Amino acid sequence: MQIAGLQKLSLIDYPNKMVAVVFTLGCNFNCFYCHNRELIFPNKFPKENLIQEKEIFEFLGKRKGKLDGISITGGEPTMQKDLKEFIIKVKEMGFLVKLDSNGTNPEMLQDLINEKLVDYVAMDIKSPLNFEDYKRITKITNEKLFSKILESVKILRQEKVDFEFRTSLTRGLFSKDDIKRIIQDIKNNKIYYLQNFINPTEKLDENDKKIYNKLQPLKKEEIEEFRLVAEELGQKCIVRG
Repeated sequence: MQIAGLQKLSLIDYPNKMVAVVFTLGCNFNCFYCHNRELIFPNKFPKENLIQEKEIFEFLGKRKGKLDGISITGGEPTMQKDLKEFIIKVKEMGFLVKLDSNGTNPEMLQDLINEKLVDYVAMDIKSPLNFEDYKRITKITNEKLFSKILESVKILRQEKVDFEFRTSLTRGLFSKDDIKRIIQDIKNNKIYYLQNFINPTEKLDENDKKIYNKLQPLKKEEIEEFRLVAEELGQKCIVRG
């Protein structure tokens, strides 16, 4: 796999678990508020900064009994053709595996679930589940790709694996009506998480900084209003971060 980063300990990425976080390179979305924007375009990432898989496994070997598992995020991990082989090795070491995904590879998602290779899945819901809204946020232009996102939502709603849906909020980007539409779209029996925008300006080039400097997180009382909208619709909702 193309591994662009390793966070050796996280207490928030996998609910109630201590995990390391593996960051994969490359994404088929181009969300302008992305916290890991430097991972979107593989050709812009310094090859010398990539981490070899053996380094990850050596690290995990030293953390047996101390870490519960790993969280694989990105970028978009399911773009990695050898993701399954990587996860198999992690599972053989006795670790739990959480997968973060934008839902664009339902075939791989279904396979990993069927083979019991993932223990928890977090899927980002970028907007209400219609093509025009997703296009506005993610810059995708392929409706077939969007249909795959809908398929992944259906797969997770079968509840054959622990999962969460989550949405990142940025001032001016979402309305309360958008949250209502998302709740109606996902028809979720699990927890729905809301995450506030974080500005990663130290990782950006000058052009991206101009975009990010215009973006603002919500105040606590504002994001609480969004949470209450979800709760009023019967959706258990937690604010993260």
